[in-house]
Amino acid sequence: MKIYLAGTSVCKPNKSRRLRELFKNGHKLHSYYHALERKGLEGRWFRVNTKNNVSIMLDSGAYSAWTQGVEIKIEDYIEFIKKHSDTITHCINLDVILDGEGSYNNWVKMREAGIDAIPVYHLGTDEKWLEKYLAQTDYIALGAIANMSTPLRLLGLSHIWEKYLLDDDGYPKFKVHGLGLTSFKIMKMFPWYSVDSTSWVATGRNGSIYVPRQQFGEWIYDEDSWKITVSSRSPKTKDAGQHIDTLSPKQRALIIDYIHAKGYKLGKSRFEKKPQSYELKEGEKWAEKKPRNKDTKRMIEIIEEPGICNNYRLRDELNIIYFQDLEKSFPEWPWKYKRKGFKGFSL
Repeated sequence: MKIYLAGTSVCKPNKSRRLRELFKNGHKLHSYYHALERKGLEGRWFRVNTKNNVSIMLDSGAYSAWTQGVEIKIEDYIEFIKKHSDTITHCINLDVILDGEGSYNNWVKMREAGIDAIPVYHLGTDEKWLEKYLAQTDYIALGAIANMSTPLRLLGLSHIWEKYLLDDDGYPKFKVHGLGLTSFKIMKMFPWYSVDSTSWVATGRNGSIYVPRQQFGEWIYDEDSWKITVSSRSPKTKDAGQHIDTLSPKQRALIIDYIHAKGYKLGKSRFEKKPQSYELKEGEKWAEKKPRNKDTKRMIEIIEEPGICNNYRLRDELNIIYFQDLEKSFPEWPWKYKRKGFKGFSL
């Protein structure tokens, strides 16, 4: 199963050589809607990744545009894809939110323009559109998953997979992409060909990293991971069991072992209050927003040792490595549908 990393690091591409290398070694999903913002980081990362021949899946970004009241024109989307056809491995149909017929019509237009787009079927919409897609393609995406409740998500996916996507022996008849999947349980339960997830970057921004379980001295990926808060700025630093500094010595040592095994350090910071007129020195940065009252002192972070506790770029890197290792742990596609017996991330 291919795991496409969706979302955008807040790190600048020209200052993130290791991130550029990691993207090149894996799969990246970019949003057309956000990539068009040429001054934005998504657009900058898209241009860098296309230059570096990263395996890219392009999503229209229709949902984001819809929430902003912006219309994406099918002609513009087609033109963009053709312009970057040498570097876009796969592209997803420009779906029309809450409109099965409109989504299908856009897919037909893209095919007529010579673009083999992956159609999107939204769970809960009329299944006749799914049937139309499956009669004409061998690669389909399932959407409207991320915001569903756990029971509805599992019920809807089980129904679609069992009725349309599996043969009598439980093997997939089609390549299926899961849009916005973060659940390990669902990744393992259904024989996806590919999925995408923003968890790598969202987790890093929240000050945390993924750490696999360990068994007999080996890191294993067929059980749910730990999600460990490591940021020195996190409000969880004093909550028992909620931060790496408040874990038991044995648990902490295990996490440190993983961090070191991947070539990273935890790092160390200390904090001081300084007047707002204070000029930052090398290895220092403001740790809180500027207070409105100019006489109120402002917290600074003094980095005594750089590491994942005080550098979000390093957390992004480590989380990417986790997902790339997770991808390698999956059986070669196609594999048999397994409905029960898996532990997973909290849904």
